[in-house]
Amino acid sequence: MLSSNTVNKRLVNLLRLLLFIIVLTCYSSFAQDKGTIRGVVRDSTTLESLPYGNVYIKELNVGSSTNNRGYFVIRSLPAGRSYTLVTSYVGYKTKQLHVETKAGEVTDIKIDLAPSSIQMKTIEKVEYLGKHENLTDISKTVLTPKELETIPKSVETDVLRSLASLPGVQSTSDVSAKFNVRGGESNQNLILLDGMPVYYPFHAIGLFSVMDPDIINSVEFFRGGFPSKYGRAISSVLNITTKDGDKNKYDAKLGASFLSVKGMIEGPIPDGSFYISGRKSLSNEILKKFVNNNDLPVDFYDLAFKLNYANPVFFSGSKFTFQGLTSQDNLIYSDPHQPDYSWSNSDWGFHVFTVGEVPLFLDFGITLSKYKNEIIPKLSGLKPKSNEVSDFTMTTDFTYILDNKDEINLGLDIKSVTTQLFLQSNLDFRTDVGSDGIGSNAYLNYKFLSLSNFTLDVGTRLNIKDIAAKGVFAEPRVNVSYMFTPELIAKAAFGVFQQELTTIEDEREVLSLFDPVVIVPSYLTKTRAEHYIFGIASKLSDYISVNVESYYKKINAAPTLNENKTRFDEPDLLLSTGESYGGELQTKFNSDLIDVTLAYTLSWAFKEVDGVRYSPRYDSRHNLNILATIKLPYDWQFSANWVYHSGFPYTQQAGYYDKLSLNDFFNDYKIYVLLFPITLFGAKNSARLPDYHRLDLSLSKKLNFDFMKMDLDISAVNVYNRKNIFYFEQNTGKIVNMLPFLLTATVKVEL
Repeated sequence: MLSSNTVNKRLVNLLRLLLFIIVLTCYSSFAQDKGTIRGVVRDSTTLESLPYGNVYIKELNVGSSTNNRGYFVIRSLPAGRSYTLVTSYVGYKTKQLHVETKAGEVTDIKIDLAPSSIQMKTIEKVEYLGKHENLTDISKTVLTPKELETIPKSVETDVLRSLASLPGVQSTSDVSAKFNVRGGESNQNLILLDGMPVYYPFHAIGLFSVMDPDIINSVEFFRGGFPSKYGRAISSVLNITTKDGDKNKYDAKLGASFLSVKGMIEGPIPDGSFYISGRKSLSNEILKKFVNNNDLPVDFYDLAFKLNYANPVFFSGSKFTFQGLTSQDNLIYSDPHQPDYSWSNSDWGFHVFTVGEVPLFLDFGITLSKYKNEIIPKLSGLKPKSNEVSDFTMTTDFTYILDNKDEINLGLDIKSVTTQLFLQSNLDFRTDVGSDGIGSNAYLNYKFLSLSNFTLDVGTRLNIKDIAAKGVFAEPRVNVSYMFTPELIAKAAFGVFQQELTTIEDEREVLSLFDPVVIVPSYLTKTRAEHYIFGIASKLSDYISVNVESYYKKINAAPTLNENKTRFDEPDLLLSTGESYGGELQTKFNSDLIDVTLAYTLSWAFKEVDGVRYSPRYDSRHNLNILATIKLPYDWQFSANWVYHSGFPYTQQAGYYDKLSLNDFFNDYKIYVLLFPITLFGAKNSARLPDYHRLDLSLSKKLNFDFMKMDLDISAVNVYNRKNIFYFEQNTGKIVNMLPFLLTATVKVEL
C-alpha cells in the first residue's frame, strides 16, 4: 500500500517529466527551417467539423487524418513552396487547395467540403491510408450518423443497438440494448458523451439509449486494446462526440415514431453556435411486443443542449463548450401489487479546447455525472431499494506533434465518486452500503509515425491514487503495425486495463430493472484484465476490404454477486476470474449503388467463481451479421439486415420439491397449506437455447421541398416471424419468445 508521501512524490515527479517533455519538444519545433500546415475540415452547409477524414499533400504523398474534432497537422514541410492539399471524406466531394508554407510558421486553413448525394470513391484516401496514424487503429470502429441510419430500426435509430452489428459485440436479447464485448460483462464497458461518463444510458427498461442520434457527430468504438488515454474500463470504450450546432443558419427538426416524439433546434450565436434537443415518450403500445404482450407503462424523456463559443480576440485559438444531458424514466403500474421503478441521469460538462501557436492541442474538461435508480415496492412485498452515484471529474489532455510526424499524448485526471446504496432489512432497518473516494490517473503515450510502413504506439496509465480497491500501479499499452504492401497491414496490441466501479448484476435475472453501481470494495482488488490482439487488414480492391482479428482476454479479477449468501456477515460480492478468446472477420463491399458488410465472430467465454468454471449467459459460439444497403433512384434507400447467433447458455430446471413453511404456523392448521414448491436446478449454464436468427428490412425516402426536408422510414423487424426463445418461466416452464414480426415507421422533418 502506497503512503500519501510516496503518492505525492510520484505525482510531482510525473508532472515535472510531462512539463520537461512539452518544453523540450516545443523548443525543438523552432529549430527546424520547415513549415507546418494545420487546419480543420468542416461541412460547408453547417460548418460542423468532420472527424476522421483524410488530408494529404499530392506532391509529397504525405498526409494526416483529422482527429475527433476535425483538426489535422502536417509538419516538417519544406518552406517557401506551394502544395496541393487533397481532402477527402466519405459522403462529401473531394476538394483540392493550393497552400503555401513559410519557414518557422504555422499555416492555418479551414477546409469546407460540400456533401455529395452519392458517396464518391475517394482514390486519394486509399492511396496514402495506412502510412500514418490509422495504422495503429486495431479493434476500433468509427461510425457516422449516416451509417447509423442505414441499419434497420427495431423502433428508432439507436447508437447502442447499432453496436450489435459489429464483430465481437453481443446483445443477449431483443429487449435490451445492453451489450457484451469479447466475453466481458456489460458493466465493463465505458460510455462517454463528449468526455462525460453516462452510467446508465438506457430508456424503457434498456430498449434503447438516452442519446438522441440527431445530436451525434461521430462515434468512436474500441472493442479492445484501446490507448492509454482511456481507462477505468476493461472491455470496451464507446466515445460519442456530439455536434456543435449549425453555424450558418437556424434549423428546426421534428421527428416521431410509434414510441416517441422529439425535436431539435440549432443555430448560430455571436462567435459560436448551439443546439437544444428533446425527446418524450408517446405511447406504450408498441413496447408490449418486446415483453410478450405484457403491459409496460414506461414514461420517459431526455433533454440535451450544447453551447460553443470561440472569439479570436478572447483567448485566440480556444473554443469553450458548455453542455448537459438529463433523462428520466418512470415505470408506474396501476396495479398496487406491482412495484414501480424510476431511474434518471444528469450529466454536465465544461470543456476548453485550445490550438496553440506550435502544433500543440490542449483539452481541459470538468464533468459532473449523476445517476439514480429506485424501486418503490407499494404492496408488492418487495423491500425498497435506491442507488445514487455522483461523479466529479477534471481532465487535462495534451497532444503534441513533432517535426518527424511522431505524436506525444499525455494527460492527468482527478475523479471524485460517491455511491449510495440504500437497502431495507426484513426488520425495516434502512442502511447505506455505499462508499466514496478520490482517485487520480496520469497517462503518457508516444506514437512513432515517422516511418512509412511501421507504426508503434506505446504508453501507460499510472494509478497515482486509487478510489478504493487496490490494483497495479502501471497499465502498459502497446500497439504495433507493419505495412507489407499498401494493400496488406498486420497489427498487434497488448494492454493491461483496470476499473474501479462496477454494476451489481444478478446473472439469474433474465431482465433486471435494478443494477446498482458501486465502488469495488476494499476487500477485493480492482477489476483487471489483459488484452492480446493480432489482426490483418487488407484492401483487395477499390471496393472490397477485409479485416481479420484474433484476441485473447484474461480477466484476472472481477467482482461478482454472491448468489449463495445466507448470513448477514457474508460478503455481497466475491472475486471471479475468467477468460475469453476468438476470431473476428469483417468484410466490406462499397460501391456507388450498394454497400454490403459481413461480420462474423467465433468466440469462447468462461467465468470462474469459487472454483466453479462455467460459460456466462452471453457466451455464443457463432455470430453472423450481414447488412446490405442499396441506393435507389430518386433518393430511395433499401436496407436488409440478417442476424444469426448460436444459442446462449442457461440453467435447466431439474425438478421440484415441497418445502414446509412456518411463517404463519398458528393460523394454518392444514399441513398442505404450509407446503410450497421449490425449484431444483441443474449445473449452472450447462444447457443452451436453440439458435437465434431474424431478418430486418428497411425502406427510406428523402423528400426535398422549398420550405422543408422530410425523411420517411418504414422498417419490418423479424420479417419471417422467427420464434426465438427468450427464456423459460421458472414456475410453469412456459416458453417466452423474443420479438415477433413488427412493423414500425419514423418520420423526420427539417425546417
